[in-house]
Amino acid sequence: MRNPRKKFAKIYDKYIEKIYRFIFLKVNSPEIAEDLSSETFLRGWKAFQNPKKIKNPQAFLYKIARNLVIDHYREKGKAQIISAEYASIIDPCQDLAEKAMLTSDVNSIRQALVNVKPDYQDIIIWRYLDEMSISEIAQALDRTDGATRVLLHRAMKALRTTMAGGEEN
Repeated sequence: MRNPRKKFAKIYDKYIEKIYRFIFLKVNSPEIAEDLSSETFLRGWKAFQNPKKIKNPQAFLYKIARNLVIDHYREKGKAQIISAEYASIIDPCQDLAEKAMLTSDVNSIRQALVNVKPDYQDIIIWRYLDEMSISEIAQALDRTDGATRVLLHRAMKALRTTMAGGEEN
């Protein structure tokens, strides 16, 4: 596809919801998530106009989004909080009892995620919510695949520890 606007529009359509959700889970504010998502794609657009090839647009956009969230918290000096809006990923067609049980599970996981390191939050969200591959996550984090697997293992261990009532930090 020769037209860079059309190419970027397809990238935008494909990743906007995932990028927004990732940012929203980190900032707990729809307005801030919208602003940071817009800034992510603005910076992405500028980078895509550069003649160098971006091999993995998804990893590249997540890297921008992650850095913007970090910058946001540096500026605001706030602690990162993951929203209860996580529950919105539950299928509305499920019966009420099952939905309540899943909401409870999601809230437990959300509470545990709040207590793990930001790097661990990122890798767990990307791997299990956004279904990114280890290679894609490695690119977003500027790590090797092996180092990313180790980080994911440590993140899951920390999550299990916090869910069992222990402290991660």
